[in-house]
This record gives sequence, structure tokens and C-alpha cells, in this order.
Amino acid sequence: MAVVLRLQRTGKPKQAYYRVVAIEKARGAHGRPIEILGSYDPRAENEAKKMTVDQDRVAYWIKNGAKPSETLGNLIAAQAKAAK
Repeated sequence: MAVVLRLQRTGKPKQAYYRVVAIEKARGAHGRPIEILGSYDPRAENEAKKMTVDQDRVAYWIKNGAKPSETLGNLIAAQAKAAK
């Protein structure tokens, strides 16, 4: 079971909202995730409210072999950099 961390699109057309999920790689874009780790709202005006992620659970999944998608990896890195 290969697990990946990625964004799963939800919301209305032209009003994107994303969930940060841990999901099996073989499942489709709308497959059922193993765990929902947070959310990402690209339309939020406040930078701090754009992304909310449970950092402990993300670290747990990465420690156990899950690979974040390129986009999610960039967002998590940017969030960590902004927190410093």
C-alpha cells in the first residue's frame, strides 16, 4: 500500500477549496482518503488562514513512508518558512 499526501479538490466550480489528505496512490482523484490532515483555501485573503494542517500527523505519515506531492510539499515548506 503506497500512501501519498496530496490535495483533494472540493468546492463549487470556480470556487476551489482543497483538503490535505493521506490516500493510497492507486485511488483516483475523488477516492476515499485514509485520513484528512487539513485544508487549503487559495481564495482566503489572510495568508495565515490559507492553509491549516495538522503538522504532527503529516510528520507521522512522512515518517512511515508517505510521499507528499510536489505542490503540497511546496505549500508545507512555505507555511513553515512563514511561521519562522
